[in-house]
Amino acid sequence: MPEKQKQVYGNESITSLKGADRVRLRPSVIFGSDGLDGCVHSFFEILANSIDEAREGYGSVIRVIRHADCSITVEDQGRGIPLDFNPKEQRYNWELVYCELYAGGKYMNNTGENYEFALGLNGLGACATQYSSEYMDVTVFRDGYRYELHFEKGNNIGGLKKEKCDYEHTGTIQKWKPDREVFTDIRIPLERFRDILKRQAVVNAGLVFELIDEESGTAERFCYENGIIDYVNELGQGKNLTQVQFFEGFAKGRDREDKPEYKVRMQTAFCFNNEVSRIEYYHNSSWLEYGGAPDRAVKAAFVSELDKYLRNGNKYNKNESRITFADIEDSLILVTNTFSTMTSYENQTKKAISNRFIQEAITDFLKQQLEIYLIENREDAEKIASQVLVNKRSRETAERARIDIKKKLGKTLDVSARVKKFVDCRSRDVSKRELYIVEGDSALGSCKMARDSEFQAIMPVRGKILNCLKAEYDNIFKNEIIVDLIKVLGCGVEIKTRHNRDLNTFDMDSLKWSKIIICTDADVDGFQIRTLLLAMIYRLIPSLIDAGKVYIAESPLFEINTKEGTWFAYSEKEKAQILKQLKGQNVVIHRSKGLGENDPEMMWQTTMNPETRRLIKVTPDEAEETRRYFNLLLGDDLQGRKDFIAKYGHEYMDAIDVI
Repeated sequence: MPEKQKQVYGNESITSLKGADRVRLRPSVIFGSDGLDGCVHSFFEILANSIDEAREGYGSVIRVIRHADCSITVEDQGRGIPLDFNPKEQRYNWELVYCELYAGGKYMNNTGENYEFALGLNGLGACATQYSSEYMDVTVFRDGYRYELHFEKGNNIGGLKKEKCDYEHTGTIQKWKPDREVFTDIRIPLERFRDILKRQAVVNAGLVFELIDEESGTAERFCYENGIIDYVNELGQGKNLTQVQFFEGFAKGRDREDKPEYKVRMQTAFCFNNEVSRIEYYHNSSWLEYGGAPDRAVKAAFVSELDKYLRNGNKYNKNESRITFADIEDSLILVTNTFSTMTSYENQTKKAISNRFIQEAITDFLKQQLEIYLIENREDAEKIASQVLVNKRSRETAERARIDIKKKLGKTLDVSARVKKFVDCRSRDVSKRELYIVEGDSALGSCKMARDSEFQAIMPVRGKILNCLKAEYDNIFKNEIIVDLIKVLGCGVEIKTRHNRDLNTFDMDSLKWSKIIICTDADVDGFQIRTLLLAMIYRLIPSLIDAGKVYIAESPLFEINTKEGTWFAYSEKEKAQILKQLKGQNVVIHRSKGLGENDPEMMWQTTMNPETRRLIKVTPDEAEETRRYFNLLLGDDLQGRKDFIAKYGHEYMDAIDVI
């Protein structure tokens, strides 16, 4: 075969993308992605221009329509985009706006000439969105005229149409369909539109956003009259530890001595809440998902001022380490809303800003305001200080426990070698393996002799285990019995509390058993051990209950013997029914002994044989009710427990007498 001719890499090899291809062939350069996220950002670019108009005082309603064919309409009541001939540039403005990257009316915003605090600054958005569309229709009402443009795949069709027109208000209507040739996915979910419009309503106080969805036939309205104050109150769900505080300030400065001076306007709303935490940063209306300068400023200011308050009030223990922002963040709801006449975004997607002066201005502003707030609001300050210290000490306890868990539950091939008295089964098939958790060494002996060693394993617990609903995690993981049980289960622990998320090691796929069967004596002590084991699973591995993996083995209360055979009764009612059937025969009734005293044959028949045993499946039904009773009967509510026993205790006396 002839040898393939190599391409020559020379001067003619260098080419440049021109016109619409600059976006259509490389959308991720402008929009950050060629997938759904990029498509969403192209919508936001158009929306941002309407928001800038409204924030300058032109129009108070922006309407967005999500059409069934994936096209989008954005309609505002602004001044209307200038589209006519531009003598200065010797071109039509529509060409500059929709066909020229880096062309727009916001480059001189530092002078306040057109837009003082603009979200769209780079002159890319309208053009890039037009270039990336299957089609775009633009209608503008201004100067007594109606202007119309039509584009297809980045090319204008038919030029600018202009006619005299009477209209109710000026404004711009832009309808376009993102192009599947540019984006891999153009079907933007309704929820994404909701999220964007809600966020814009939050940071543009009083501005109304209407969302019409043709597909579902729904219409929604988003408006926060008091902006971020209303939003922080909403996030707090009525459970705030302190009242919402609102700080507003203004600053002038520059990022470097040789750079021009610019203006920054700052708004911050926050409160403390011991159930909810949320921090969001916005700049010129854009949600800064990755923060940048405001994030660094908030962390520095809050740590500095709260640490100073704790030190001055002698609230730290001797040799105690200082707080970190993680301790504050756990209970903080905060939204910053800043605007500047010059902004350095990390890229066109505007998810972080890097201005040095903005960071310094927010830091100094917040430090001053927080110092005054903590001095003038002593009751709030004490609540905040206490909560932050609780968070800090919980975090430190959790870190110690995490290290302990890692050390004690570290993976090894042979669990049985590490757990005292654990008796494994031979099968490696998890779908068949059963773990019996039994009460004490005597039960271990009888169950070990009675079991089917192919698929049934035995784990004894020695005495009453720790009450996991009352104990802290560091004490739980010091308990040898609990640690051994977790090792044998093999799936780790799942901990989802706010201060201890890092302790989570749970993996259902690592569970070594198809059934976990709690098997205790049918007496008061046995019932208590069973309850404590359930409490342990409920707190440390609740997904085992959700997945239906946990069972209780019922033990018979009575052994009824005749010449013809033996019957077992699991309750007084069953005993009466059996005796009725055996009427006229000589019957000997034996009170059932503890598991350790049962002979292997009886244990197999009544407790371990899958064909004849009785298992109670523990289910997550009525989860809230279960949680309430667990907390009431095993938690810290001592008075509630006393009241419950006083009111209902008599109902259980008969059962106790029987046992």
